[in-house]
Amino acid sequence: MYSFDYTKPTDLSAAVDSLGTEGAQAMGGGQTLIPVLKQRLSQPSILVDLSGIESLKGIRRMGDMLVIGAGTTHGAVAGSSDVSGAIAGLTELAGKIGDPQVRNRGTIGGSLANNDPAACYPSAALALGATIETNKREIAADDFFQGLYATALEEGEVITAVKFPIPVASTYQKFEQPASRFSLTSVFLAKMADGSVRVGVTGAGADGVFRHAGLEQALSANFAASAVDGVEVSAEGMSNDLHATPEFRANLVKVMTKRAVEALS
Repeated sequence: MYSFDYTKPTDLSAAVDSLGTEGAQAMGGGQTLIPVLKQRLSQPSILVDLSGIESLKGIRRMGDMLVIGAGTTHGAVAGSSDVSGAIAGLTELAGKIGDPQVRNRGTIGGSLANNDPAACYPSAALALGATIETNKREIAADDFFQGLYATALEEGEVITAVKFPIPVASTYQKFEQPASRFSLTSVFLAKMADGSVRVGVTGAGADGVFRHAGLEQALSANFAASAVDGVEVSAEGMSNDLHATPEFRANLVKVMTKRAVEALS
């Protein structure tokens, strides 16, 4: 690494002030940023560690919403009875991230802000129709993710919490790359209170996380694994790398969606 200043504020206003410094970089759990710093792919002048801000942590149910603070770790989400009782798919998702070391450091806010194309949480945010709260505003998940590692966050804007509508049922089906444990292609499926079905896909898209309208329409009309068979999932727009071809990933989208339906049937 190289020389930079470091600060660990204990309140959000101090963090926002520090992030106003030219070249400042926010850090949640550091599970993505620290390796990036080691490779000198990012060179901030000051690192603003958000892990000391207690107001960004915690899980609470508010009516038909589950609210998770941005600084809440994956491990805390995976082990929360409030989460498992409201959105079982989130419990599955958080428990499948990395290993215990990663789960006890990485945070939901950091995952969403980084928007890695193979990250798990973005698929849940899209499938559940979550709202991302920041120190400035609220952003619908459908508007938040804007391509590879790109989000609607502005300079100095910090995620403070995520509000998830509580579905009738949900599940997360992950096909992981065994070495990294990132998603090769994974599907978060949610049956919503209005009868609609939403499908968030991560790890497959060349432009990052996405919803699949055809699968959502078919499953909203007929929630059965057989309904997936009649849906075309194109290889166009899928990632192509040493792990899998676009065609393989397109097929996996259908396979993982069928597994999700079967898990909830």
